[in-house]
Amino acid sequence: MKEKETRRNFLKSGAIGLAGITVMPNVVLGSKMSKKKRPNIIYILTDQQSECMMSCSGNKYIKTPAMDYIANNGIRFKRTYATNPVCSPSRVSLMTGRFPGYFNDQNGKQARENDGSMKIPQVSEEVTNNTIGAYMKKAGYDLFYGGKEHLPPSLVPSRQGFNDFTNNERGVLAEKATEIIKEKHDKPYFMFVSLINPHDICYMTIRDFPKYTKIRPRKDQSEIKMLDKALELPKGVSKEEFFAKYCPPAPANIEPQEGEPKAIRSLLERRPFREAARENYTDERWRMHGYAYGRLTEFVDSKIQKVLDAVKESGQEEETLVIFSSDHGDMNGSHRMEHKTVLYEQAANIPLLAMWKGHIPAGKVNDTNLVSNGLDLLPTLCDYAGIKGQADPRGRSLKPLFEGKNPSWRKTVGVESEIGRMVVSESGLKYIKYDAVGIEEQLLDLKKDPLETKHFTNDPAYAGRFKKLKSSFDKEWFPGF
Repeated sequence: MKEKETRRNFLKSGAIGLAGITVMPNVVLGSKMSKKKRPNIIYILTDQQSECMMSCSGNKYIKTPAMDYIANNGIRFKRTYATNPVCSPSRVSLMTGRFPGYFNDQNGKQARENDGSMKIPQVSEEVTNNTIGAYMKKAGYDLFYGGKEHLPPSLVPSRQGFNDFTNNERGVLAEKATEIIKEKHDKPYFMFVSLINPHDICYMTIRDFPKYTKIRPRKDQSEIKMLDKALELPKGVSKEEFFAKYCPPAPANIEPQEGEPKAIRSLLERRPFREAARENYTDERWRMHGYAYGRLTEFVDSKIQKVLDAVKESGQEEETLVIFSSDHGDMNGSHRMEHKTVLYEQAANIPLLAMWKGHIPAGKVNDTNLVSNGLDLLPTLCDYAGIKGQADPRGRSLKPLFEGKNPSWRKTVGVESEIGRMVVSESGLKYIKYDAVGIEEQLLDLKKDPLETKHFTNDPAYAGRFKKLKSSFDKEWFPGF
């Protein structure tokens, strides 16, 4: 696709706003930060983990000591959103600093869903020269990537200059990463550790309703083996005791939202195994889903622990910035749904933790500032690497927030999806515009109704705020949509 055509189509869709794309000029190394002060950077990404799935975020049914360690020795953000709550689009965004909808697939359709984002053709020279890998390479970092990619061929890590040290997503990834961490490094390094779990929870409904899907586990059945292990009851515990003491309760918002949009029902119809789960799962089965999701999260936490141990044992904690996040969440029974894609909090709101001992104050929790994981990661890494980099002009470096400062910050943040787009406000309002089955609008209030059981679209008391947030959607985030 030609650059001129890409830009014209993208601006028409409104995916980056009226300003277009601005790529900031590179700054000579050392102008902001000497080589001595530039940290090693390890970015740890899990797959399909909601913000609430950590013991440090208050979940009493899981134990995540590695994640908690990062939070206790750094900062935890409560209001971080994926640019798109599904695997491949989110990862395209992380790598490029742009909304996935900036790109078109091979058929000229916006890459807002998994299949399309995996079929993005050759990207422009501008994008190629300003990915995360390209920027960090310009900054003089050694680049390492391990684990899940789920990216189109033009954006895979090896094309960006990464040493792709393993494509193993679960077994040896953490061990391979620790080997590299413990090596002697003449230059600072940037390592991307992309872990697969708790994504294996997807296979619970896929296996329970096989006639409704073409998705199949890989030949070695690694996903199923991991899922079966996660579903095992604790040894010596009866079923009655298990459900009384060990298994999390069914979600408080287990029932479908009052006035649920047609777009969501349409999504479930197009993913009939998800519709089958909604119609056939008992509350007990949803509870088992929550239990297995927790065990898979604990499993991936044990892998993160290996990486943290290597940093500590090699004496690099005061030289290394560790950032932890996820590509999207999982509905985990809320509104009788699992998987992702929808714009509810369970799917779109993700964890974000950062630790650099001696530089990031310990034990801080940020429950105010709105973060866009896909837009903000690139400028944040560049800031710490000593260069200036930006793709979407609305992306912001998180460095001031990491370090406890109080910069002027965005009041809203945008999120796109296969079935629509939304803007979330600092005050907790969410304006959603669905386009999967005609145009549907919703206004949600996370402060008044945090479980998103209903909407306030037609409530006269919200008329002014509805108009203001819709204006932010139309002018700041998705003009022309």
